[in-house]
Amino acid sequence: MLRTALRTLRSHRLRFAMPALAVLLGVAFVTGSLLYGDSVKAAVARAQTTSQPDVSVKVEPDSPDHASRLDGTLLRRLRQLPSAATARGVVEGPSFVAGSDGSLMGELSRAAGVNYVPGDRGEDVRYPLVSGHGPRTSGEVAMDRRTVERAGYRVGGRARVVVGGTARSVRLVGAFTAHDSRLEAGGTLTAFDAATAQRYFAPARGSYSAITLTAADGTSDAQLADAVRKVLPSGVEAATRAELESVPTDASGDGDKLTTLLLSFAGVALFVSTFLVANTFTMLSAARAREHALLRAVGASRGHVMRRVLTEAALVGTAASIAGYALGTGVATLLGDLFGVTGGPAAPLRLLSVTPLVAAFAVGIGVTVLSAWLPARRAAGVPPVAALRTVEPSTAASLRRRTLLGVAVTVCGVLLLGAAVGQTDVLFGAVPVLLIGLIVLTPLLALGVTALLRRPLTRLAGIRGKLAVENARRNPRRTAATATTLMVGLAMVTAVTVAVASVNRLEEQEVDRSMTSDLRVTAVDFAEVGDDTAARVARLADADAVTALVQTYFDLSGDDTVPVTAVNPATVERLAPITVREGSLDRLDHGIAVTEELAADRGWRLGSRVSGAFTGTDERTSLPVVAVYDGPENLTPTLVSYRSLPRPAGGERRFSVESVLVKAAPGRTAALQREIRRTLDNPALLVQDRADARVAATARTGPFLNIMYAMLSVTVLIGALGVVNTMGMAVFERVREIGMLRAIGLDRRGVASVLRIEAVTISLFGSALGVAVGCVIGAVAVRGQESVPLVIPWDRTALFFVAAAVIGVLASLWPGRQAARVPMLKAIGTDAA
Repeated sequence: MLRTALRTLRSHRLRFAMPALAVLLGVAFVTGSLLYGDSVKAAVARAQTTSQPDVSVKVEPDSPDHASRLDGTLLRRLRQLPSAATARGVVEGPSFVAGSDGSLMGELSRAAGVNYVPGDRGEDVRYPLVSGHGPRTSGEVAMDRRTVERAGYRVGGRARVVVGGTARSVRLVGAFTAHDSRLEAGGTLTAFDAATAQRYFAPARGSYSAITLTAADGTSDAQLADAVRKVLPSGVEAATRAELESVPTDASGDGDKLTTLLLSFAGVALFVSTFLVANTFTMLSAARAREHALLRAVGASRGHVMRRVLTEAALVGTAASIAGYALGTGVATLLGDLFGVTGGPAAPLRLLSVTPLVAAFAVGIGVTVLSAWLPARRAAGVPPVAALRTVEPSTAASLRRRTLLGVAVTVCGVLLLGAAVGQTDVLFGAVPVLLIGLIVLTPLLALGVTALLRRPLTRLAGIRGKLAVENARRNPRRTAATATTLMVGLAMVTAVTVAVASVNRLEEQEVDRSMTSDLRVTAVDFAEVGDDTAARVARLADADAVTALVQTYFDLSGDDTVPVTAVNPATVERLAPITVREGSLDRLDHGIAVTEELAADRGWRLGSRVSGAFTGTDERTSLPVVAVYDGPENLTPTLVSYRSLPRPAGGERRFSVESVLVKAAPGRTAALQREIRRTLDNPALLVQDRADARVAATARTGPFLNIMYAMLSVTVLIGALGVVNTMGMAVFERVREIGMLRAIGLDRRGVASVLRIEAVTISLFGSALGVAVGCVIGAVAVRGQESVPLVIPWDRTALFFVAAAVIGVLASLWPGRQAARVPMLKAIGTDAA
């Protein structure tokens, strides 16, 4: 049987090529995702294991309120422990490096500034120098060697760093190497002298971010941790190195999420592949009906015929799995380059890893055999007498049963979809049910749509259009199976497009609500706006009004808090549409302004006193209500003057500036925008007008949408292969028919035109169904999200239809050439393909 199956595959290799390619793509996706996930885990484990090898125990506050307890006194007590070889005070925080081209370097979420702690020889053992020396003054820094190279700097020259929201020019005095997980994650390290680092990053004056200890010889990490805990004050905790490494990092979590996402798309691709495989074996079984009947006539059992077809499917699946696994290694490498979660060298792929290897063959062979099972069963059911027939009898009753089942499942899917509004878990279950129902119902829909298209296509293309439509109607199951491969992919693409377009519209609306001034200065992700930014902008000649916005909370009592926005009372009314109902903002330096809604809710009125403490401080105060107002969302529900915020005695930052609003002199907005950028000269700050802010808000979803399109394009490609496969096999089935058309006067171009119109009809039918279903799914997903407006991107959906028509035309090229090459006399004398 194996030898016979191999001969069949060789003789029909072109017919099996398309389903094998579809399965190959799905297997490659699965293999690549699993290999990539293993590589990420190995890289993260390596980074955690090698990071800061001198750390045996780490001491940190259990909350920001207790950060001041990690002071010099505690550090001295820990150094005196007999079980500790060394104890080191660590001060670190966000610090960004601007390259020689002005752009920020590395992964911004992992950009850090650290304190340089020189030993007896003037070098820090944690950051061993490769050139230069360590920083000694506030104007000097050292950087990790990789950042120096990427930034285009040289030791001894000038460099630019952004710390505390301000860009600073410093002298680069040294380059070092380091075993630090932040570097492995693509970040940067900038070392400052101890005093400067404490001024920039210390949570309180004279304190540290953490204290690390190295165990003495003969002392285990656990023993050192026990000794450390005995001298720690309350609110401070110690963890051993093993405990620190056991905590999942953001990088490993991101890798797991991406792997899961990739596997879900691989599942969609394999799901679509099943229709292509099933359609191929169905068409082959129909073409080989007489062959199977002859086998039955000479004594072969139904089981023998079925096993023969399934053996062919298993061989196709095996070949696809081998090639798919090889391609999957390339996919894993590409994923590592595109979505690497470590900035260092990627962990080598374990090509013979058990899980990806087993998954590749289980998926490839399993999907192919399961897809071929129903066609194999039909082939086994061909009676021996069918050897005398030239065509297979119709099965209208089966189509009726299928229609009834499709209606029932589709109705269930629609009901589930209605219940899925606001319920994400239900939506994930409703979508497959709806798609399966429509897949079962597609033959009936295909008959209805082609009946509507018959007259228009006849008018447009004459007899060729009529022949194309009738060919599509001849076997509605085949037409449905071909269109389904496109429908599923385009449904997913359209649903994602609708969701992203709706989110973009929400982002634009939020920008319109929050962008109350001509210009706004904000920081890039993970950076901050400097405290002096507003003052520097206000000194510019074209700046008519400027205020910084500081967002914080006012703790009234217990867990009762109200959001507070600190502003400049002298300028805020000129920068935002604020309507004062009672009182005046002129007295805001000594009070608080509240919205009408909050005043009514709390029972406050003009003159009421609001007692509490600003979050992060223990200083309680009582502020009188000096104004009742209405204003935009970013300036509600309360306003205070930023002069009212308590100032820390040690100089450390307690409140962060969220943004700076700027009103320009009439007609000077563009000029002021350029002047602010020149004055601040800070690559970590964005100076935006309304248009810039809208573009920046919607740009966040651009990479996500591109990734979705790239992944879902695999399913669309499989759908295109399905159209090519159906049209190609149709040529083999219609050899005699094509010969007759040639004999009665249809030339080669006419034959190719018939196939092209048929392919375009099937493609447009599948795309129309997919776009319609995708819009419904996307609309349900959007309606479940509060305040997100529903947007149907008609331009994108029109583009999908154009793409479907192109797919149809391209899919017909090779079959059209094959059909045009069929010799007319040979074709007329042919009984079957």
